[in-house]
Amino acid sequence: MPVELTNEQHAIEIQDNLAHWRKKPLLRDVYRGFYEEIARRLVPSAPSRTVELGSGIGNLKSVLPDCIATDLFPNPWIDRVENAYRLSFADASLDNLVLFDVFHHLAYPGTALAELRRVLVPGGRLVVFDPDVSALGRIVYGAFHHEPLALGAPITWTAPAGFDPDAAPYYAAQGNASRVFRSARYDGDLARCGFRKVEVTRLSSLSYVASGGFRGRQLYPRSLLGTMRRVDRLAGLVPGLFSTRLLVVMERASDPPR
Repeated sequence: MPVELTNEQHAIEIQDNLAHWRKKPLLRDVYRGFYEEIARRLVPSAPSRTVELGSGIGNLKSVLPDCIATDLFPNPWIDRVENAYRLSFADASLDNLVLFDVFHHLAYPGTALAELRRVLVPGGRLVVFDPDVSALGRIVYGAFHHEPLALGAPITWTAPAGFDPDAAPYYAAQGNASRVFRSARYDGDLARCGFRKVEVTRLSSLSYVASGGFRGRQLYPRSLLGTMRRVDRLAGLVPGLFSTRLLVVMERASDPPR
């Protein structure tokens, strides 16, 4: 089942992640590679028109220093406090939105996507980077991560009447991005939210898995990262076995003629 924690516990987790981040240069290198992949997919934009939602410890700025970092909580590295269900940005004011390890925290993805569409310009891009559930992904995220995969739990697309975004509990279901984006099942729902899929790429990222992530044991030295990335490219030929990360690019559809 999806896990629901208090937002206070989520804030504590962010501080814990920051402590691990500072101690693991290899992890920082691995994540920089992820951020570079994201940056290559963005629409060229003025800095103030690219926003990351749920920035956590604000690492995307290592590659996109001028993007606007947001989260549910204020922190020194956060530019704005924002809620994905109710953003303060004006209609059609942004070129890019980035959700890094955020989609699986959206209890009502359809409601959030409708709000994300509102603030994007026609042709603007939403880039989602989330866990991918392959054979290896089931082991990595199912056995070694505190949040559940929740593959058998229903996905509630739209929030119920009277939903208050500010009172929404912390939610996590790590398998949701794989379920929504890797098949055509939800394409109609995505289209009704005003988006079309441009790219869905499965990344093996064994270099990430063997880094131990934020809390696990590091299994190789930083000097071998180049070798591990070559292994990633080979493992990427069999994504059903080895993929652990999902990179999704969606584009906001143009408004229909009035």
